[in-house]
Amino acid sequence: MALLEIRGVSRRFGDFLAVDDVSLSIEAGEFFCLLGPSGCGKTTLLRMVAGFDAPDGGAILLDGRDVAGIPPEKRDVHTVFQSYALFPHMTVAQNIAFPLTMAGVGAEASRRRVEEALDGVSLGGMSGRYPSELSGGQRQRVAVARALVDRPKLLLLDEPLAALDAKLKERMQLELITLQKEVGITFVYVTHDQQEALALSHRIAVMNRGRVEQMDEPSRLYGSPRNRFVADFIGTCNLLEGEVAAHSRDALELRLDGIGTVRSSPVEGQVERLVPGVRGVLALRPEKVAISREAPLPGHNRTTGKVFDFLYLGDVTIYVVELDSGVRVEAMLPNSAPGRAKFFEAGDSVHVGWLPEAGVFLTD
Repeated sequence: MALLEIRGVSRRFGDFLAVDDVSLSIEAGEFFCLLGPSGCGKTTLLRMVAGFDAPDGGAILLDGRDVAGIPPEKRDVHTVFQSYALFPHMTVAQNIAFPLTMAGVGAEASRRRVEEALDGVSLGGMSGRYPSELSGGQRQRVAVARALVDRPKLLLLDEPLAALDAKLKERMQLELITLQKEVGITFVYVTHDQQEALALSHRIAVMNRGRVEQMDEPSRLYGSPRNRFVADFIGTCNLLEGEVAAHSRDALELRLDGIGTVRSSPVEGQVERLVPGVRGVLALRPEKVAISREAPLPGHNRTTGKVFDFLYLGDVTIYVVELDSGVRVEAMLPNSAPGRAKFFEAGDSVHVGWLPEAGVFLTD
């Protein structure tokens, strides 16, 4: 039995349907992400699990128990907010001890558990400091320690790293992964940051307009998106318009606008729909696209064009190639050669190629 089950949950605010018949199950010990753009319903769903809001329909079960009507403080669920919500007049130790104090835990037991919680988030020795004396990353860790001190069954995190700079965010992501493994508590994490979700999660539910578009492991979401929204939202993706020319069980022949005939792979469950003439997009990740001064190896789909522009990102460079037809394709190359910052200049003539299995044709 799943630790958390959300069954057909909906929530409406006036005429706006924020959450639309969402169902999903989250296992004990899982690091689960709700990912999507602003306004997609992910925070509303999290608030309903926490008990701060009530669904208009459906059911939320925690460990098999329907939590409808149970107040937040009785749910064995804690929430870490983006703002951290620490008490400014309390020390770090007092902030962390607050849930234990409210639960009537004795002073000595409380002190011991606070020390353990501080050690668990690498803040030993800071118990006497106030929130104003801490960095953003330290305040975030205090908020997590306070949420974990009485070992809830479920920890909800609502954009907890959004206010941190890039380097600190990366360090805190690693700390959260380690912490979640050590304590073994189920994390449900809300974010709009695709890279953050891919880095942290065991599974991700991608939400859009109140519904779950796809739920899967990070690698499958990235490599096998089910529709155009997921392909475009998760990472960077070339979406090349075209139509089915011919198909078999495990291969497709496509006519791409401005490119011509190429071979590809169908997405799971869509083979029956891929009759000749059906239009869609070929989703092709930039790192799967090869560009070179010579023609690609045999077996590749291939075309030609000129480098329109490029974006140097340190470890990789993104090249935008304008094909002879005017269609633009992005390709990513690692900057692994010593002393070389880029391989091509704007205006260079190049060959573009990709393997048939590199892209997925999507009709939704």
